[in-house]
Amino acid sequence: MARPRTPLLDRRRIASTALQLVAEQGEFSVPQIARALGVQTGSVYHHVDGRAGVIELIRELVCDRITDEALALTPWDRALEEWARSYRAAFAAYPRAIPLLMTNPVRAPKVLAQYERAVALLREAGFAEPEVMPLLTALENLVLGSALDLAAPEAMWEPTPQTPLLAGALAAVGPGRRADAAFELGLAGFLAYARTLRGGGPES
Repeated sequence: MARPRTPLLDRRRIASTALQLVAEQGEFSVPQIARALGVQTGSVYHHVDGRAGVIELIRELVCDRITDEALALTPWDRALEEWARSYRAAFAAYPRAIPLLMTNPVRAPKVLAQYERAVALLREAGFAEPEVMPLLTALENLVLGSALDLAAPEAMWEPTPQTPLLAGALAAVGPGRRADAAFELGLAGFLAYARTLRGGGPES
């Protein structure tokens, strides 16, 4: 039997195509995916549960770049720090996917499993259950905000002669360092606060 002229349709190709569309235009539609893959729209629906299913495929594809091993590190604060850095790098590669993913509930099993490990890490470290989700949400807000900041223009402010203090503050950071410096400050502050919830330093 002759080989097909194009690769068979699968969930990975659908996810990659949808992510490419999001990277280019900030959105996607299932008919657009079908046209890009050279198939009928109905063929895409054979592999995914509608638009929501495609969003979860995109989520899995982006989150595949997050290092799972980070959450196995010790102590707990080192694990969270490395996870945050990996998480930021993964989403910084696809900043236009962030609004799409963050406004739809997480259903992807692989991604839920990663959050399950993060919750287990904090519970085993001694955090009270009511503290866990506020901590993870705050960390996620920091990470995703910083990932978007990396995609923003370096010159987000245009000082004028009437704003010399702003001009000086911007110049003091140095070119290309503003987003990274802000992330490091935010992450250090987050971890310091998290340690106080446990009554001491990183080994407590």
